[in-house]
Amino acid sequence: MGVLWLDEVDKDDVPIVGGKAANLGELIRVGIPVPEGFVVDGKTFMDFLESSGLKEKIIEILNSINVEDTKQLEEASKKIREMIESTPMPKEVEEEIKQAYRKLCEESGEEVFVAVRSSATAEDLPGASFAGQQETYLNVRGEDEVVEKVRKCWSSLYTPRAIYYRVQKGFRHEDVSIAVVVQKMVNSEKSGVMFTSHPVTGDKIAIIEAVWGLGEAIVSGMVTPDHYEYDRVQRKIVVVKIAEKKVMLTRGEDGKTVKVELDEEKAKARVLSDSEIEELVKLGEIIEDHYGTPQDVEWAIEKGKIYIVQSRPITTIREEKREEEVELEEGKILLKGLGASPGIGIGKVKIVLSQDEISKVEEGDVLVTTMTTPDMVPAMRKASAIVTDEGGLTCHAAIVSRELGVPAVVGTEKATKILKDGMVVTVDGDKGVVYAGAIKEKKKEEKPAVVAQAPIVTATEVKVNISIPDAAERVAATGADGVGLFRIEHMVLGLKKHPMKYIRDGEVEEYINELYKGMKKVVKAFYPKPVWIRTLDAPTDEFRAMEGGEDEPIEANPMLGFRGIRRDLKEEEHFRAEIRAIKKLVDEGYTNIGIMLPLVTSPEEVRRAKQIIMEEGLPLDKIEFGIMVETPAAALIIEDIIKEGIDFISLGTNDLTQYTLAVDRNNENVAYLYNETHPAVMKLIERTIKICKKHGVKTSICGQAGSYPHVVEKLVRMGIDSVSANPDAVQRIKEVVARVEKKIMLDKLREKELENIPD
Repeated sequence: MGVLWLDEVDKDDVPIVGGKAANLGELIRVGIPVPEGFVVDGKTFMDFLESSGLKEKIIEILNSINVEDTKQLEEASKKIREMIESTPMPKEVEEEIKQAYRKLCEESGEEVFVAVRSSATAEDLPGASFAGQQETYLNVRGEDEVVEKVRKCWSSLYTPRAIYYRVQKGFRHEDVSIAVVVQKMVNSEKSGVMFTSHPVTGDKIAIIEAVWGLGEAIVSGMVTPDHYEYDRVQRKIVVVKIAEKKVMLTRGEDGKTVKVELDEEKAKARVLSDSEIEELVKLGEIIEDHYGTPQDVEWAIEKGKIYIVQSRPITTIREEKREEEVELEEGKILLKGLGASPGIGIGKVKIVLSQDEISKVEEGDVLVTTMTTPDMVPAMRKASAIVTDEGGLTCHAAIVSRELGVPAVVGTEKATKILKDGMVVTVDGDKGVVYAGAIKEKKKEEKPAVVAQAPIVTATEVKVNISIPDAAERVAATGADGVGLFRIEHMVLGLKKHPMKYIRDGEVEEYINELYKGMKKVVKAFYPKPVWIRTLDAPTDEFRAMEGGEDEPIEANPMLGFRGIRRDLKEEEHFRAEIRAIKKLVDEGYTNIGIMLPLVTSPEEVRRAKQIIMEEGLPLDKIEFGIMVETPAAALIIEDIIKEGIDFISLGTNDLTQYTLAVDRNNENVAYLYNETHPAVMKLIERTIKICKKHGVKTSICGQAGSYPHVVEKLVRMGIDSVSANPDAVQRIKEVVARVEKKIMLDKLREKELENIPD
């Protein structure tokens, strides 16, 4: 591999070419108009790091910093980027890129302008949108310049914002590579962003924002765009808001991107016609139907033709609509803008006009700025609310605020001028209003009973996967039937030192208390719904960076090494600490708990774990006890494991797939072979469900496949008891399960009717 043309890749190639390139290739296959281009795959970058000796140096730098320390983060980023950009690219790679660029130029007979765009191999995935984390270069021309910009995209994998975001999302740096898309540049007269469904409620309302010139002006927040809403049920345009677009980005005479001031007439003119809106919506519906989930689509129009230049899933839709918005008492309105992220935020104003001022934002402040940048994400996480001068629903501030769950009002035009540092304000992210002072919630009046839309009820339970205890309340609001997988690794890896160092230092009670506090947030948020807690399952390389982790063994493949229940039974003191933390919860009356053992391969492991649990005085008759089925061994000897006495099993398809197919899912060389729906994997799953049903053992699935509608349909037909999906997929999976269950009932009724028809 090395260079692949976009029409050669599709959505299954994310591990090789990243989300952006894979989605563009998929769109081409569906017949969507996408500009021609190629992609330098992620393996090429990884090979470059390996052959140049940069990989170990980069990991060493990243393991030595605290990402919450802005100065450390920026210095590490600068050092890594300089190392990458100053290291020569292998000659054969450089020549392959130049040849591909020359081929792009053949049709026009001259050097064409291209966009050089990063495509990180963990971006644009459901539940994690990496928007704005890496670089994009527009209006690039000439083979030498293309090569230079590819290398700059490579280095942008290590911008401060990208490093920080990966840590927050739990991605290991060494697991994320970067591919680079080189695509013919659309010299757009108009461009923008479209949400195929409402980005907060998920309603069938397409929202389109548009500006003159290049779309970078929208995403960056440089311009407040026109705002259009199209009701996909009534099939009509329902909102048209024309903004004053004072500037536009376009290609200058020298071929570079320039900012142009617009005259008043052009600034106030409507960008899109009714017919253009309708055509965009039709394309958006095709894309949404194809992917089976609402999409965030970037588009451009040149000489009357619409091009789609990017599409990714919307990750910010609230799975459960609130019964009603919070009503505030009357107050003095200081500003009005666009409600971009719902909720109410109260705090002291901190005005940030440059990157140097980010550090003054403290927990609970209201961040006020002209427009947020990706570098401001750490400060945005601390804020109680965000207010900007510029921007629309699709600008950086809006997208990131929704993902973080922070109330936001954008496009106020003058927030940085009217608001002053230290002022206390109330921000209403639903209505797009900023009030003076701390406004109280209005007492609710008794209202006549209203018939609410019934929630989706399914016989097959739809649970949720969770790893961050602080997100428990928000995740519980999805309406999930419980937690099918509570990964405790995230909170353990976030502690100040290695678990075994606590034990060696005589601080086991402190460690137990940390586990207890994190577990309680989840168990309490979901009570009385069940929460299945998986005991610790982190590979050794993830522990190494912690204080006290220096003694972790160096393993060629940590995924196959000292982890899961095999480690806990060898480091028995640690397993006992986990059980004591759970016992504290049970002693408080929380009996909605299940203990789930990871990486089981033998009945002896189950037997010994149960013995330790009983020795610690945790009554197994008060809680549920089960195992992960994520090894072929567990699936093939499930009858023997059931004899040891288990209440449930959960299918971990991520590991089950890699162990069944002999594919390391973190290895770029073989990642393309990773397929959770491979017949061998599906046979193991079906066999396990069938045997468990026979013995009265509950069955569930918590791997990534539990968020794929087409897999869920098969599982329901197999008779699985529950499906545990990612938080962003709960509502969608509930709908899939309900539809499949109804179809099964209808099929049985029809069979019965056919049996009764006389010959």
